[in-house]
Amino acid sequence: MAMKDLVLATRNKGKIEEFRRILDDLAPGSIRLLGLDKFPETSDVDETGETFEENALLKARSICAETGLPAIADDSGLCVEALYGAPGIFSARFAGTHGDDAANNAKLLQELIHVPDGKRTAYFICVTALVLPDGREVTREGRFYGSIRHETIGKNGFGYDPLFQPDGLTISSAQMSASEKDAISHRGKSLREIAPFVLEML
Repeated sequence: MAMKDLVLATRNKGKIEEFRRILDDLAPGSIRLLGLDKFPETSDVDETGETFEENALLKARSICAETGLPAIADDSGLCVEALYGAPGIFSARFAGTHGDDAANNAKLLQELIHVPDGKRTAYFICVTALVLPDGREVTREGRFYGSIRHETIGKNGFGYDPLFQPDGLTISSAQMSASEKDAISHRGKSLREIAPFVLEML
């Protein structure tokens, strides 16, 4: 069977590698995943949606239209219960600058400085959207539950991983191996949910 091209609507290298690992594990040799680094002419998509699903679809639709190829996009973020779900859809720009992980983590710690253990529950959420040139669309959601630590630890992953301690573990998600994290993460769950549609629709 010929390998099918699928464009992932992101320039985030960590996210591209995570998606590629998970898809290769689910469907070895079937999908060639291309990040936006392969399409420098594509425009950045304004994430104007009010939900993770709306933003994922905005990105996938835009990149599908610009490249003429099937596109997959996700919108993901961290929801902290003590902050009433913040940073939520603003996770990547919580501290003001998009993608500044260190600043975002520092702001989160500051926001929770007086919140004790037991009240620092949180979850990552990921909604993945697949959009095809013929207009077909599908979305799937995954969640990853845990709590926010009092200091960063670990060098793996990206984003809030150094502060996020998954339920049932004593380490942060930045201390987990890639395969350990993929097995239980929000992105892994969302991709496993949508993978059958990717294989069927492509």
